[in-house]
Amino acid sequence: MRIAPRYAPQLFALLMSFIMAFIMTAFVTWVNTGFNDGYFGRWAKSFIMAWPVAMVCVLLFAGRIRLLVSKLAAQ
Repeated sequence: MRIAPRYAPQLFALLMSFIMAFIMTAFVTWVNTGFNDGYFGRWAKSFIMAWPVAMVCVLLFAGRIRLLVSKLAAQ
């Protein structure tokens, strides 16, 4: 299955937000509540709430951040 190149920014946002929300919610849940009974339920609830927020943030800010990086890294 191939995805049209015009959907690359949306696919990037989907995958980047998934990975970031997955890792960050797992870590923050562990730091705040420990790894004990109910951890996976608490983590899943946090992840389900955080992923859409992360997706919107990536969609809104990825272009601006790329521009900022290109200016900061310009020679």
